[in-house]
Amino acid sequence: MTKITTAMLLAAGLGTRMKPLTDTRPKPLIEVGGRTLVDRVLDKLVIQGVTRAIVNVHHFADMMAAHVSKRKDIEIIISDERDLLLETGGGVIKALPLLGRDPFFAINTDVTWATPGDTTFLKMAEAYDPNTMDALLLLAEMGATLGFRGQGDFFLAPDGQLQRRGDRPSAPYVFAGTHITRADLLRTYKAEPFSANVYWNAMGRAGRLFGTVMAPFWMHVGDPAGRDDAEARLKTMGPGS
Repeated sequence: MTKITTAMLLAAGLGTRMKPLTDTRPKPLIEVGGRTLVDRVLDKLVIQGVTRAIVNVHHFADMMAAHVSKRKDIEIIISDERDLLLETGGGVIKALPLLGRDPFFAINTDVTWATPGDTTFLKMAEAYDPNTMDALLLLAEMGATLGFRGQGDFFLAPDGQLQRRGDRPSAPYVFAGTHITRADLLRTYKAEPFSANVYWNAMGRAGRLFGTVMAPFWMHVGDPAGRDDAEARLKTMGPGS
């Protein structure tokens, strides 16, 4: 099993679809189930042995940095994108000097699931094989999701390799907002605005893009309706979820 102790939290986005809530705060500071989205991610990481979190900032950058700096149970390092928002791929590339040489989690902060007893990140690390995988993506079954408006993202082969939906009408799995990769695989990319899909596609062409399916019910918190739906769902799961 690969032990992963570093995570990159993608927290710099403008949160345009979450307006008007993001007119006064960054999206990761919106609360769901009594906790901000970013704290919900950090809570799960701490429970599962992650000790360092790199958090990128752009929208309401000072507010975001001040909030996460209050965490004393995990080391927080800020990756500053105030000058230029770099998207999901470029943001990871800019942070490579902070992420180190070992495998790391890269995590979207607009997704969530119940926290008590969660072992999703541990199981993901267990499934990750650096000898065969350039990236391992966390997937959710389409029938166990809330707030996702699409028709699915991937097909999963018996050996765990991923194939994109392409022009097919639907696919059984959606990307659940977390992937594992390593800095040495990404050094040829520039810290400029681009989607992580760019390097996933290259890894897929090489037969080294894999997926693993999470057990918990997954919620995408992408807009105000999604936030309200996630709030209602967590209430049915009991205190502390």
